[in-house]
Parts: sequence; structure tokens; C-alpha cells
Amino acid sequence: MGVLVSLMFFQPAKRLFDKLINNIIYKNNYSTEEFLDTLNKSLSVTTDLRALLEKAAYTIGEALKSEQAFFFVNTFNDHYITAGTSNHKRLPKDDAIKFDNTLEVKEKSVIVASLRPLDDPIRRLMVSHRIEIVLPLVKDHKTISYLCLGDHLSSGYTSRDIKVLKTISNELTIAIQNALAVLEVREFNTILQQEVANATKELRTSNTTLRQLDKAKDEFVSMASHQLRTPLTSVKGYISMVLEGDVGKISDAQRQLLGEAFNSSERMVRLIGDFLNVSRLQTGKFIIDKYPIDLSKLVEQEVDSLQSYALARQMELIYHRPTDFPVIDVDESKIRQVVMNFTDNALYYSKGYSSINISLSVVGNNAVFTVKDYGIGVPYEEQAKLFTKFYRASNAKKARPDGTGVGLYLAKKIIIAHNGKMIFESIEGKGSTFGFSLPIKQV
Repeated sequence: MGVLVSLMFFQPAKRLFDKLINNIIYKNNYSTEEFLDTLNKSLSVTTDLRALLEKAAYTIGEALKSEQAFFFVNTFNDHYITAGTSNHKRLPKDDAIKFDNTLEVKEKSVIVASLRPLDDPIRRLMVSHRIEIVLPLVKDHKTISYLCLGDHLSSGYTSRDIKVLKTISNELTIAIQNALAVLEVREFNTILQQEVANATKELRTSNTTLRQLDKAKDEFVSMASHQLRTPLTSVKGYISMVLEGDVGKISDAQRQLLGEAFNSSERMVRLIGDFLNVSRLQTGKFIIDKYPIDLSKLVEQEVDSLQSYALARQMELIYHRPTDFPVIDVDESKIRQVVMNFTDNALYYSKGYSSINISLSVVGNNAVFTVKDYGIGVPYEEQAKLFTKFYRASNAKKARPDGTGVGLYLAKKIIIAHNGKMIFESIEGKGSTFGFSLPIKQV
């Protein structure tokens, strides 16, 4: 009976005694569950590496009563970062590398300075930085970080503290690895943005240079065209005088040769005019000067001027001038240039002994002009590019290597400037139809 009474009083007394001992000796003790919960929240608050390290260091240092707590993290490109409590020491990279050579790191063990031999170089290294505990954080056999804790503020670290550190090592490793990935992406974006900015700057510089070169080219083309047009016009005029007999009678053979020379000089004058107009388009000096003209007569004149050339190639130009065609407002010289270009191309890219049909009519409220030939045509896959500057179809290059590719480009610009529309149909090997439609504004 006495023993039973003693036991009844012993258990409450023991609990009271244990409580007093805990309050006196382990007054700085912490709840493991509360600590882990607080740490998990700290690790989930941010993905910013420095902020994450600082929050984790404060949480761990406060719970374990460490004099200092900080992380040493290998980032990338041989860089590193240290972050922790406000009073933490900065661990040099060379000293951090020495930890890699220890057995404990390879085994993912906690390194405790006071448990190592007095003459151990790692212990001396840790003491020099006021570090008592080093926790390596290892991923795939590679150390990505070290958690360093200073001396304990009261009695010293316990086996329970070491166990807790081992417990949190995986969570710390994952959190730091994720933050490192975010940091790498951010730095990559920064580098990429800088490279894009540099490339953009270089492109702008190159673009400015190209614009200057393009301007110089336009000025040269304009100057050269003006300089060439004057003597060519004189050559054309003198040949015309000889052909008309102003300087005496010529033979038929001479007439034929002079006629070829006249046609060639006329083509050269038109080519120079094309280059001048391209230059004017580039410099914004391309002007449409409209006034009333008889378009049917204009077409007739251009067709007549090419009849001798057509006969020389055993070809027939067929044009029936429409009667009572309305007078319309157009830029005569530029429309004449378009009519000549379409007709001349039809002659050049058609086979001998074929005919070319030229038509002018009124369709609704529009004047419609077309030139239909039975020549080489344009490959279907190349038709979309046909009216771009300096572009020539592959079969056209073979038939006429000396072409420039500006005639059709200018023709489209001229027609669009007249609020008109281009007409184009073609089948390779069977022929093409080129033309335009202009709105009629009767005068």
C-alpha cells in the first residue's frame, strides 16, 4: 500500500521536476514542428535567391540560437553569392572550396568544428570565420551551397539540432535550386535583352549607313541619267535628220542601219527616263502632272513608232483606234511610257511571225488598255514578284539578259498614282496580257 502511494506521488513530482529543468537549462528550446512550419513558409515566400537565403538564415539562426547564420551558394559561370543574418561573416570562395575536399561533404554530413581534432585545418578554417557548423547542401553529387552557423549563444548545439539540420537539408537544397533556376533565367533574359539592344543599335547604325549609301546612289543615278540623256537626245536627233534626208540622199542599206541606230538610241533614252523616275520615286520627287489628252491618239502614236521594229522581227502590231473615245485627265508622258513599255515587252518576248493585239476601250466608267501577246509568258510561281523593283522572271532573263527590271515596277507606280488598276494575266509558254484600267473623268 505504501509503495502504491509513493508511485502515485512520484510521477507528478517527476513531471514537475522535468519542467523546472527544461525551464532552467533548456529555456531557449524550440518546437521542431513549429520551426519546420516556419521554415517552409520562409522558403515558399519568394523565388528571389538573396531574399530566400536571408529569410531562411534568420529563421534557422533564431531557432537554433546561432551567433550568425549565412549561406554560401555557387551560382553559375564560376560566380557565387553569400547572404544571411546582418552580422554574418563572408566566406571567401577559396575557403569554401576547401570544404569540398572533406569526407563529410561527400557523405552529406554536418561538419562540427568543436568535434574535429585541434590540429585539423578545416577546424582552424571554421574557427577563423567564427563558424561552428557547416551543412553542405548536395544535389546529384554536387555541392550547390553551404549553410554556415556561428557559435551557439548559450550552452552549445545538441544532437537534436544536428538531426534537425539533416532533416531540413533536402528542403533547403530544392528551394535554393529552384531559386537558382529562376536567377539563371532572369540573367539569361538580361543578357538576351542586352544583346538585342546591341544588335538593334548595330542595325540602326547599319540602316543609317545604308540610307546614306542609297541616297548617294539615287543622287548618282539622277545625275548620271541627266548627263547621259542630253548627248543621247542629240544622237537621236542627228540620226533622224540623216534618215529624213536633211544632209543628202542615203541608200537603202544605210537607211536600215541608221534605223536600227535610231531605235537603239530611242530605247536608251527611254531606259534613262526609267532610271530617272525610279530615282524620283526614292527621293519623293515623283509627280503626276495631269491634263486632258486623247488617250486613243497617244496609243496610236506609240504603236506607229514601233511598227518598223515589229516589221524587222516579222511581227504584226494590231491596233484599231476606237472612235469617239473620251478625253481624260492623265500625265501624258508617264502614260506614254507605260504604253510603250507594255508594247515593247510584248514585241521582245514574242516569237517571230506572231501578232500582238493592242486594245483600248471604255468599260463602265473606266478606260481599259491591254496588250496581248503569244510569247514566253511568266512562270506562275514568279508572277507575284513581277512588279517589284529590279525583279525579272527567270525565262525573261534568258531571253533578254540586258533587261533592268524597272519598267513594270514604274508602270505599276504610275497607274496607281492615277488611281487606276493593273491588268495582268499570263500562262508560261502561251503568252501574257498586260494593261491598265483608269477612271474616266470626261473633260
